Amino acid sequence: MTTTVPAIFAFPEFAGVAAAVADHIIAAQNATLSPSGINLNHASPSAIGLNGLIDSSADNSAANSAANSTVNSGHSSHVHLAPPSQASLTPAASATILSHQRTRSSSNSHSHSLSHNSSSNPNNPGLPAGSSSASSSKKFRIAVSGGSLIHVLHQGLLGRSDVQWGQWEVYFADERLVPFSDPDSNFGLFKRQILDYLPPNSPRPVVFHIKESLIDDASACADHYEKLLIKGFAAKDSVKLPIFDLLLLGCAPDGHVCSLFPNHALLREDLAWVAPVEDAPHGPKRRITLTIPVVCHAHRVTFVVEGATKAPVLKTIMERPDKGLPASIVNEAAAGKVAWFVDDDALLDVFVTKKKYKMLVV
Repeated sequence: MTTTVPAIFAFPEFAGVAAAVADHIIAAQNATLSPSGINLNHASPSAIGLNGLIDSSADNSAANSAANSTVNSGHSSHVHLAPPSQASLTPAASATILSHQRTRSSSNSHSHSLSHNSSSNPNNPGLPAGSSSASSSKKFRIAVSGGSLIHVLHQGLLGRSDVQWGQWEVYFADERLVPFSDPDSNFGLFKRQILDYLPPNSPRPVVFHIKESLIDDASACADHYEKLLIKGFAAKDSVKLPIFDLLLLGCAPDGHVCSLFPNHALLREDLAWVAPVEDAPHGPKRRITLTIPVVCHAHRVTFVVEGATKAPVLKTIMERPDKGLPASIVNEAAAGKVAWFVDDDALLDVFVTKKKYKMLVV
């Protein structure tokens, strides 16, 4: 049996997962952007714990040293769309906001720092990248993996009016080194499923993707993406690891997460933030991925899993953790910060205590 007790939120059908995951994301967003002034369900101000529970002691501001001031209340960053059940969503015609032309100074193998910030913000070219019109605004830093998870975000988030897109910084937990137009591109899918649906001229997230011209060189691509993380997380201070406010992951039938595969040598990588992959056992072989220490250092680590094909690996993760299984490693190493959103099919014959998710944001 696993030595950790993650929160496992189960749903009769996967259709119920999208709304709950969206609520979980917004709760994390609110806790990050206003950790001492959140009013949920008309309760007293409190921050949100990672497992969907109200935690009045949770305060992430100290860990986000680069974002120490309050959210700009005069800046409207809500997207106003119909609820998911009523929305007729079509991609917007406006161009996608991109952010990948960042550079940084060299780093050592133990800590990373950057002493200058000269790149531009696509939302306002006169400001540093990652800044809003109020440069002191806090940012919600989220990393996502690809595949069906992005479809869940499309279904759950686009119909909500409380997503503060203009305060988001979006990174990718891994990426397949293919052109952005390729169906296997995580960024390409995020663009088509999320960014292209945001209303023209509305606040947009700053999205950090790979440099497409480097897809034939995994090492160079990983180095470039690590520099983006260093720019975003170590612009002012030397840090050992970045701290994402939320990291969203899937879990494959073989137990791989991000592009970290079972029994791979990269599972032992403990210095790099981003690593190249040249030998993925299925799908595009060339990739980049966040490393285990970065994944486990996030404030919240959330798995989204569906289908009976995942039940055998979930049984292993929850009942007899395997040290060579990436999902097991994360579930154990990030103990106390992990939540699972799954349908009942994925928990067939899995001995766990299921929880009913209570919506926190109204």
